[in-house]
Amino acid sequence: MTESKVSTRYANSLLESSLEKRNIETISKDMDLVYSAIKGNSELARALASPIVKPGVKSSILEEIFKSKVSKETMEFLNFIVEKGREDLLASIVQKFLELMDKHNGIVNVNVRSAVELAKEQREKLKQNFEKVLNKKVRLNFIIDQDVVGGFVAKVGDTVYDASLKHQLEILKKRFQEGGASLN
Repeated sequence: MTESKVSTRYANSLLESSLEKRNIETISKDMDLVYSAIKGNSELARALASPIVKPGVKSSILEEIFKSKVSKETMEFLNFIVEKGREDLLASIVQKFLELMDKHNGIVNVNVRSAVELAKEQREKLKQNFEKVLNKKVRLNFIIDQDVVGGFVAKVGDTVYDASLKHQLEILKKRFQEGGASLN
């Protein structure tokens, strides 16, 4: 089974279980913490992925890091993943769970690239516009990208909204070349 299918299967199982037990908010916050810890600590990620590190040691590492910070159910899930020998996929499983949570809650992630940090009012207006267009709750993820010349480029799934100055100039250039634009 591919990594994606395995991750999806475990993530779905955790989502269904937490919905059934009505502790979805707690589990979701815990999974945010676990994901941040794994992504933010390359040593932890390497230890979990290493076939040399014994499962008992991996469980101990996870217990040491998370026991006082996450719920009992989350700790049981982490130990279950190690018991099943899937700890190398933990980051992928947690990421998939967070994606499924967003889908369950009707939240869409929009990645916005701009050359400079947008002002608070601009970010709020952008969020409102995307919520109106997509008819869903929106979570904006901002990325500073010096390659964006003015404006912004937003990506929602496979759809790209290019409101950059560079893109507008390309459109104008194309119109001039086709003879469809005048200087009047």
